[in-house]
Amino acid sequence: MAMMAERKAQSLRPVSVVDAVYDAIYNRLMSLEIAPGARISIDWLARDLDISQTPVREALGRLENEGLVRKAHLLGYSAAPQLTRKQFDDLFQVRLLLEPEGARLAARNMTPALLAEVEAAAADMENGGAPVDRNSRYSRFARADAHFHDAILKVGGNEVMRQALSGQHVHLHIFRLMFHARVTAEALEEHERLLAAFRAGDADEAAAAMRCHVERSRDRLLAAFD
Repeated sequence: MAMMAERKAQSLRPVSVVDAVYDAIYNRLMSLEIAPGARISIDWLARDLDISQTPVREALGRLENEGLVRKAHLLGYSAAPQLTRKQFDDLFQVRLLLEPEGARLAARNMTPALLAEVEAAAADMENGGAPVDRNSRYSRFARADAHFHDAILKVGGNEVMRQALSGQHVHLHIFRLMFHARVTAEALEEHERLLAAFRAGDADEAAAAMRCHVERSRDRLLAAFD
């Protein structure tokens, strides 16, 4: 009976509550308010957010699937450790191998309807709603940037390529390295070059624009290891 009651309570709880808790924890992870590798207390989060422990557990489960938190037997949750320089170099090597070709494929497959979807994903990065503070804006940009790149790979149509990158949670981990307005401002300019190539149906230019964007992103973030 107790289990049935718990399931009923879960089914009645608004999804928006879990979403709100997820957003709150996500923002803290991305802004490094919760430091990489730090233990995450469910009880402390529940008290701090003035919410029960159940939506906190659900939100942490979602973040675990995204690679931002880890769960260890008997130890509970902790924030994923920060990327090492070796991991950073490896991720960008993979991006440079896959994403330019993904952009080339996307340009070849692009239709007006698909272009509208990619442009909408790009617009999300510029708009971002009305963030409460700079940290939440940066966190939203990281999520929107991941969506934009995934939208391009989706249009490209190579699901193996797309899953290889999404499975590494590349953008979320990279954006945790460094908080800087330059990361977002320059990325937007580089994205516009990509969009121009897609509008023109120029596959070679799309590949070149993506390669340039990934290389510049790597160079901007190298300062995090100084």
